[in-house]
Amino acid sequence: MTYLVVENCIKCKLMDCVEVCPVDCFYEGENMLVINPDECIDCGVCEPECPVEAILPDTEDGLDEWLEINTKYAAEWPNITVKGESPEDSDEWKDKPGKKEMLSPNPGAGS
Repeated sequence: MTYLVVENCIKCKLMDCVEVCPVDCFYEGENMLVINPDECIDCGVCEPECPVEAILPDTEDGLDEWLEINTKYAAEWPNITVKGESPEDSDEWKDKPGKKEMLSPNPGAGS
């Protein structure tokens, strides 16, 4: 099992989860984070840290696409181990549906 970052992180990217991860398995894109499923040790400490509930266990139904997204971008984006700056408008994007098309494949700003 692993944990995955899902759609609700897009354009929110609050990063509360990053500093609690004992194995540093978060990777930063321009407008969201992902978890490397091969590095995640299933400890679950990140899940309650996310204020927008964007981290879920892969055992939940319907997350196959998010497993692929997390795996793909964890291989491309830079690793992040320290909480960086969240987008100024992140509150406006919390809980908005249909954000997947806004996923930017560009790497993070190197936070």
